[in-house]
Amino acid sequence: METQTQSALTYAVLTLLRPLVRILLRNGIAYNTFAEMAKKVYVDVAFDEFHEPGKKPTISRVSALTGLTRKEAKRLRELARDDLRDAAQRYHRAVRVIGGWLNDSRFQEADGSPRPLPLDDGEVSFATLVKNYSGDIPTQAMFSVLNLAGCIEQKQDGLISLVKHAYIPGSDPVDKLRILGADTAELIATIDHNLTAPASQLYFQRKVSSSRVADESLSAFQQLSASRAQQLLEELDAWLSAHEASDEASGRYVSLGIYYHQPPPDEETSS
Repeated sequence: METQTQSALTYAVLTLLRPLVRILLRNGIAYNTFAEMAKKVYVDVAFDEFHEPGKKPTISRVSALTGLTRKEAKRLRELARDDLRDAAQRYHRAVRVIGGWLNDSRFQEADGSPRPLPLDDGEVSFATLVKNYSGDIPTQAMFSVLNLAGCIEQKQDGLISLVKHAYIPGSDPVDKLRILGADTAELIATIDHNLTAPASQLYFQRKVSSSRVADESLSAFQQLSASRAQQLLEELDAWLSAHEASDEASGRYVSLGIYYHQPPPDEETSS
């Protein structure tokens, strides 16, 4: 008999898979491909996180945990995953470059607004900003990333202005799919932590919602929430920038995300 926990988990998985499967089908990922990926993750998580303390994980134990054969578990463990680290780093480093532009006084006007920068002329330049905040990504590559996303604009005098205070990939769908993995994984990992952590160690996880908002008020709430959320995120980004470790190796990664959701009318009536 299915327990209440299993029943709730089944409903949760079916709910969260629906928008994911919509994206997969739209991008030509058939079920068999998804099933192979899911089996790979099952095996990797079982190996990395569910071995007995003090003991090395074994194929037999992973097979028993996942329900896969020993041969299949071994094959999947040895299966090389696509190396997506470069694209993930590009996303996070683009965010860091914009954060530096907004918070580093060298790249600000007297009133604190982001200063228009020459591409590579002198210490106060876009090249210096990229070098300081993006690691080893070339200046032109970062220029292309931010330009495609509509975050920057280069004037006739050659100066580059920051026109958007957040990096949201524009015409590069691959980058948007990277965010799908990175940001969704962080939210689910936070929920996972809160399911098992003691009350004193819970992570912040809240949302506001209403099922009775008038149609004529939706646009106003979209604008209000976007404005207030952007203001809060910029404030928190400034705090994080001011409290970074002196070297990257000793720092810890943290994040806080805000999202807006409005389901289509047909989904509202079917839920």
